[in-house]
Amino acid sequence: MASRESRPPLEKDYVYIKDKPSGKMSQPPEPVHQPYSSTVSISTAGQWEKELMEDPKNRLALAALSSHDAKAILTQRATTIADSQNFNVKISVEGAPITNQRSSGRCWLFAATNVFRVAIMKRYNLKEFELSQAYLFYWDKLEKANHCLEQILDTVDEDLEGRLVQRLLEAPVGDGGQWDMAANLVEKYGLVPQSLYPDSFNASNSRVMSSLITTKLREDALELRRLATGSSTDKQSLGAVKDKMMREVHTILTIMLGPPPNPDKEFTWEYYDKEDKFQSITTTPLKFASELSSKASVKANSGTDIHELFSLVNDPRNNYGQHLSVSRLGNVIGMRSVRYVNVDMTTMKKACIAMLRADIPIFFGSDVGKYSNRTPGIMDPDLIDYELGFNIRLGMSKAQRLMTNESAMTHAMVLTAVHLVDDERPVRWRVQNSWGDGTGSKGWFVMSDRWMDEFVYQVVVDP
Repeated sequence: MASRESRPPLEKDYVYIKDKPSGKMSQPPEPVHQPYSSTVSISTAGQWEKELMEDPKNRLALAALSSHDAKAILTQRATTIADSQNFNVKISVEGAPITNQRSSGRCWLFAATNVFRVAIMKRYNLKEFELSQAYLFYWDKLEKANHCLEQILDTVDEDLEGRLVQRLLEAPVGDGGQWDMAANLVEKYGLVPQSLYPDSFNASNSRVMSSLITTKLREDALELRRLATGSSTDKQSLGAVKDKMMREVHTILTIMLGPPPNPDKEFTWEYYDKEDKFQSITTTPLKFASELSSKASVKANSGTDIHELFSLVNDPRNNYGQHLSVSRLGNVIGMRSVRYVNVDMTTMKKACIAMLRADIPIFFGSDVGKYSNRTPGIMDPDLIDYELGFNIRLGMSKAQRLMTNESAMTHAMVLTAVHLVDDERPVRWRVQNSWGDGTGSKGWFVMSDRWMDEFVYQVVVDP
């Protein structure tokens, strides 16, 4: 592990140190700081308010920021002009139409399928195409339920109210996920066109379904722990009891999302190619996905096998050049775990530029809510001037934001272009989001290179 940011030593101002010769307690040293009040003073707050309102700038800020969105008021016009949708390195097929995850947390599945669909569009000469995100969503929920129950059985010796078990039960079937989890689903269940398994209401609005399954799994966890620590008869019943629990989750999913295509059963996909010629393919979900590793598909995708992509991360808390993983994070038991290679931002950006020059889109993970505005579709640390509005300075480093839970990887999107200066230095990046075409520039966002430095944590590239 790399050394963390230097932290101030613990203050010992009020620590009594036992005197070794006499056993008596020495007096605490004089405090090194000035005396202060540990309570909120009404009179002091009143004085602060008086001094604040004496400044005309603060009165103007009050009028504007108390009745409007602070982000909108403090957005810098010069930044919105500079962050244009113009790029000199851009992939030939970006993928269309713009997708919409609606009221769900499926961004990672949308970003992953938006990467896979570009390979399919090239292979079959398509103008527009969309894979079924709901298909992977269905199987992901079922696999996560099984993963949760297996983790509960693996931690029966842990305290139920301890940090580990509580973390496992916090969001056992949450909508979120990682690239490796999407890769697991595609390998086990394959892919299908969206036209064959479109979103149901509960795929687009997943809160009620996820809440119901979560409640059921928490109840099931208590029962599994009871049986696993009970009599030999109780332990022998674990398999049958768990099967019943999984069947109940399956029932919820099937009723709320609809029966999905069978991974091994043939479907027929009919479509028009770029030349408006009718085409028809009969295959299975597994064959449809595995065909992307065929010679024809790899050739169509500039020699890249989409199934072989892997994750780079930038986590400055840890040494660069080492493998990182997240304990007990996953979905499909027995398949790949969530894993990354930790690199510096220069290495990460070079890999991204190489991918775009090779005509391949890039799945990436970031903290999308920081210094961004979804209306113009801009992500830039210079976009919102909080110092101007509040006379405050925000200056944490990327590592410090991670250590204090100020920042985390919250959203996955796709990179399709970059603007370079002197053929090598990136200035801004083109981002395909999954919030529909009513946000940004018809669904497209622009990310400044400095925002990438501060708030991008993961990219998925070709080894």
